[in-house]
Amino acid sequence: MSDLQGQRPIAKADQGSRVKAINCTRQTELGNNIEVADHGPTRAKGLLGRKQLNPGGGMWIVPCESVHTFFMQFAIDLVYLDRQNRIKKVRHAVPPWRVSACLSAHSVIELPAGTILKTKSEKGDAVEFVTADL
Repeated sequence: MSDLQGQRPIAKADQGSRVKAINCTRQTELGNNIEVADHGPTRAKGLLGRKQLNPGGGMWIVPCESVHTFFMQFAIDLVYLDRQNRIKKVRHAVPPWRVSACLSAHSVIELPAGTILKTKSEKGDAVEFVTADL
């Protein structure tokens, strides 16, 4: 991808890091400030306690095949990925007090509601993660 030149693709992010998620199929950016939740405490807390997700923000939970929105204060979009970072399933504007799963997923990206529609992301699309420019 020409617009990713100079950016380092990552297979697995460093603990506590932030990444940019690019939908390579659609040439759109899912988020540019996505937290990586790949260890116990961060994965367990997720987005709980937050009042919103800022545009460009999100959380990539690795590994993960299901999420809940119990006790959350806002709706989120969900993008489930397989081990090759291909989209397996999308869920639009999941409100608080819901459960969502994709048993064939390896990870999930939680994004501000409306991101999936804005980026036209759908099942089968390829997603790439690069280090975030902070």
